[in-house]
Amino acid sequence: MSTVLKVKNLRKEFGGLVAVKDVSFEIKKGEFVGLIGPNGCGKSTTFNCISGLLDQTSGIVEVHGNDVSNMRPDQIHGLGMTRTFQHTRLWREMTVIENILVPPRKQFSPSLLKSLFLPKSRKEEEERLAMAHEILDELEVPHMAHNLASELSGGQSKLVDIARSRMGTPNLLLLDEPVAGVAGPLAMKIFDNLRKTVDATGISILIIEHNMDFILRQGVDKIIVMNGGEVLMIGTPDEVKSNKAVIEAYLGSVGDEG
Repeated sequence: MSTVLKVKNLRKEFGGLVAVKDVSFEIKKGEFVGLIGPNGCGKSTTFNCISGLLDQTSGIVEVHGNDVSNMRPDQIHGLGMTRTFQHTRLWREMTVIENILVPPRKQFSPSLLKSLFLPKSRKEEEERLAMAHEILDELEVPHMAHNLASELSGGQSKLVDIARSRMGTPNLLLLDEPVAGVAGPLAMKIFDNLRKTVDATGISILIIEHNMDFILRQGVDKIIVMNGGEVLMIGTPDEVKSNKAVIEAYLGSVGDEG
C-alpha cells in the first residue's frame, strides 16, 4: 500500500515548552488509524502541524510524497487532505445541505447570467448536490438536509461536520475527537459509518480520540499512542491493549485522577 501521510521527527516548541517531541509515524492508503493519549499529550498540536495551522519547529510532514512542512492549510487541502476540529464550526444560519455544499475543491461559481448559458456549470452543480444527499444517506441522516444548523444537537452537528469534510473528496481525512460529547449509541454509529467509508472508498482516516477503552472497540486498523508529547507505541488494538507501558502511562493516569 502507498504511503498517504508521513510524519518524521515532528517537533513543536512554544517558547520553552516542548509540546511535540520528535513524533514519527505513517498512514497507508485505506487505513483507519486512531491517535490516542491523555489530555495535553500533544495530539491536537500534532494535528495542527500536519494540517498547516501551526508551523513545526523541526521535522517533516509529507502528503502523498509532497513535503507540506511549509505549506498553507489551503495548499495542503489542495493535495487531498481535509480535517475537522473538536468543536464543530458550522454556519448556524445555513441549512445542513448548504453547509455541506461549501467545501468541494475547484468549484466554479459563475454569475447568474453566465450559469444560464453554461450547461457544464449547471451539471457540476447538480452532481455536487447529488453527492451531498448521498453522503447524508450514508450517514443515515437524510431527513436533516433542510434543517438549520442552529437547530441541530451536538451529535447531529458532528455528523454534519463529517459530511462536510467528505464533500471535499479527500483521500486523507483528519478528525479531531468527532464523538466528544456524543451519546454512546450515536458515537458507535459514527465510527461504524467511518469504517464503512474506509472500506468502500479506500480513503485514509486519522482520528483523535481521548477515550482509549472506546476506540479499542471501534474497528480501527492501528493505534498511535502518545504520552508527554511523544509516541509511546504504534500497534493494533490488541497490541495496545496488552502493552504494559500504555497501561501504566494512560490507564494509570486515568486511575490516579479518580
